Amino acid sequence: MVAEGDRGAKNVAAFADVPAFVRGLRFDCLPDAVVTSAQRSLLDLIGVAAAGSRTRAVAIANAYAATQLGGSDRDARILFDGRRAGIAGAAFAGATTIDALDAHDGHVLTKGHAGAALLPALLALVDSARASAAASIDGREFIVCLTLGYEIATRAGIALHSTARDYHCSGAWNSLGCAAIAARLLGFDEERTRHALGVAEYFGPRGQILRACDSPTMVKDGSGWGAHVGVSAALLAGDGFTGAPALTIERDDTAPFYVDLGTRWRICEQYFKAYPVCRWAQPAIEAALDLKRAHGFSESHISEIAIESFREAVALGSHCAMPRNTEEAQYSLSFPVAAALVFGDVGATEVDAAGLHDARVARLVGATTATEDAEFSDRFPRERWARVRITLSDGRAFASSPARDRGNPDNPLSHDELRAKYRALAAPVLGDERASRIERAVDSLSLEPSALPALLEELLQPGA
Repeated sequence: MVAEGDRGAKNVAAFADVPAFVRGLRFDCLPDAVVTSAQRSLLDLIGVAAAGSRTRAVAIANAYAATQLGGSDRDARILFDGRRAGIAGAAFAGATTIDALDAHDGHVLTKGHAGAALLPALLALVDSARASAAASIDGREFIVCLTLGYEIATRAGIALHSTARDYHCSGAWNSLGCAAIAARLLGFDEERTRHALGVAEYFGPRGQILRACDSPTMVKDGSGWGAHVGVSAALLAGDGFTGAPALTIERDDTAPFYVDLGTRWRICEQYFKAYPVCRWAQPAIEAALDLKRAHGFSESHISEIAIESFREAVALGSHCAMPRNTEEAQYSLSFPVAAALVFGDVGATEVDAAGLHDARVARLVGATTATEDAEFSDRFPRERWARVRITLSDGRAFASSPARDRGNPDNPLSHDELRAKYRALAAPVLGDERASRIERAVDSLSLEPSALPALLEELLQPGA
């Protein structure tokens, strides 16, 4: 990847509004840190997609997209599948693939995820012959498109949370980032870009995300439909379909979220997950592992686990004890803490068969209680905290210090940790050699003209 540093002062364009930003952003406007962040998010999303491609949810979604959402030679290939679907269909399937494993990047103020929808939409548009402007796209333009998607989607998410009463899934707002990418690649003028954004917001899924936390299923965070809607909105707008103005962009009370386009880069504010489970459970995982490292006890000696965290974390998986499937495992508080104490880590295998069928994990899940800490609740969503208390069978009891989730901009995962995460997720599915080729292609995306075609071929072939 491009090393972080000062590439020199930038003459960032004064973008008057969102459509002007979408049309006018150039690679030379991007500071080094932004390019690095885009490549980090890209590699992280690819690793998550590789691991997610093996889930049952993805098998269902890919088959649906290939049979019901297009499939001609002019259409796009599905991420880590190779079958073809319409552009919107391929975007839907790819976003579902990333969303199937809750390990992708996100932003604390959106309480959700942009990249899960943005990357599959971008891949589908570039791979399809429909996007004529995409035929000559290079790695630098690919980075620009991904970046502008993050900038629009993240701001739309913050704006929607600030102006709507309901707590909505990520698809409600990452659809606008997908529409923005499509508008750029399809060569829209400012008027059609506005309509694409308006259609995307109006049709975007407004799923109540807390329902998915209370009763975890394959609907997850709605990013599959967010990608589908965003791409569809642009295709409709391209043919003259008009949309109501996007309120998350054009309403007066959302204007402050966009005045810093091109100067404040929201892509640099994304967090990266250390574990493939809901972000809300991760502070408790850190606290439990801190205790185990400090005191060296065995999981077999644990008699009770008490978790104190913020309200939303405590509610995770509250209606199920031992998870029955990977969706319930990823949206649980007790399960990943128990798995971490048994295995010493939580990865893709631990939230699947290896953890779900482990009697030791099941015992610890049954020994766990969770209560709300009012101070931790007050800090959410800007910060996520937890404390864990563990009692052993010999009567000894240990209490952790308050612990935060790792991977935020102010306590980031290291370069080596992010690379290790990618390889742990990708290599078991793709093999070491293919995973390494993808890693090299991402690293050289802004430098070598041949890097993007090579990367596309690696990503749009079957995973195994």
